[in-house]
Amino acid sequence: MKKQNTNVPKLRFSSFHDEWELHQIKELFQITRGKVLSISLIKSEKDDQYQYPVYSSQVLNHGLVGYYHQYLFENIITWTTDGINAGTVYYHPERCYCTNVCGVLISNQYNNQCVASIIDRATKKYVIKSCIPKLMNNVMSRIKIWIPKNLLEQTCISNLLSQFDHLITLYQRKYEKLINIKKSLLEKIFSLNNKNTFKIRFNDFHDEWKECKLGELCSITTGKLDVKVAVKNGKYDLYTCGKTKYKVNSYEFEGPAITIAGNGSVGYMQLADGKFNAYQRTYVLQKFKKDRIFLFYEINNKLTQIIYKEVKTSCISFIFIGMLTNLKIHVPSLPEQTCIANLLSQFDHLITLNQRKYEKLINIKKSLLEKMFV
Repeated sequence: MKKQNTNVPKLRFSSFHDEWELHQIKELFQITRGKVLSISLIKSEKDDQYQYPVYSSQVLNHGLVGYYHQYLFENIITWTTDGINAGTVYYHPERCYCTNVCGVLISNQYNNQCVASIIDRATKKYVIKSCIPKLMNNVMSRIKIWIPKNLLEQTCISNLLSQFDHLITLYQRKYEKLINIKKSLLEKIFSLNNKNTFKIRFNDFHDEWKECKLGELCSITTGKLDVKVAVKNGKYDLYTCGKTKYKVNSYEFEGPAITIAGNGSVGYMQLADGKFNAYQRTYVLQKFKKDRIFLFYEINNKLTQIIYKEVKTSCISFIFIGMLTNLKIHVPSLPEQTCIANLLSQFDHLITLNQRKYEKLINIKKSLLEKMFV
């Protein structure tokens, strides 16, 4: 690839040198829409009869909402005409059904991932902002786009973007699968059966778990710092009731610790090490009598299943310190705590790894889109 200075992108495959052409959408495509289809007629899983994907206005899974036994189109570009995702464009090479909130672009020459991506970059500024955002057929028809004159260049760009989409989807699915496996593990590891032991355990452990109150296993205090003093260039981490991280110039606590948001992102937990400070409605757990990492996972599981059902509600939900102090925790022997903590930590490591790869690929693709199109 090399840089160009005329009506061509900054980044380009080296075999192509022609300037790109400017066209209105209506010059390249037949423009139509999908048809109304009741959700009750759609199957969530594909089978021999219901084999045609149905696309609608959502962005999850490229708009896929299920499968139908008939198709309307094949090898098309769609865009969302109504709603919060108005203007979002996808390329669908297969036979498919599109609902009435999908606009459809049909062409024998320009239906490919390259042109779909070019259109997607152009549509957002044409969406009519109202109670229900819209991008209607007549507006889409007048949008102007720069496209490669050479169809082979379109194919090369399409293949590259498709490879990125494949990798992005792969890591996204791995990430989601690991999240679900971990969720299932948490439910089984920390769920009592009728013998006061848990549903799944490591083979080497057989003793009953002991029930304690969280206040018996660690100290629980609150931060004192007003979040208004938060800065981003300080020396110490500030733990707040949100997920945004700040740096401040003073510290009140020193890890190892666990922080829990008392309001805002209520129940959001973080492991805190080193010197840090905490917002006044953030709870700080220290002086652990049991494995801190084990407690982190069990408390998080309990907060999800129990505390959220009991939170007091005003303008926002919040947690009382008494709720944490009296929270019932079941603890096994220290070796079993360590085994559980190590297992769940490994899952978190894999989840973070796949999430970072997914986000990195998204950013690389975004950069490519900015440089490969006019």
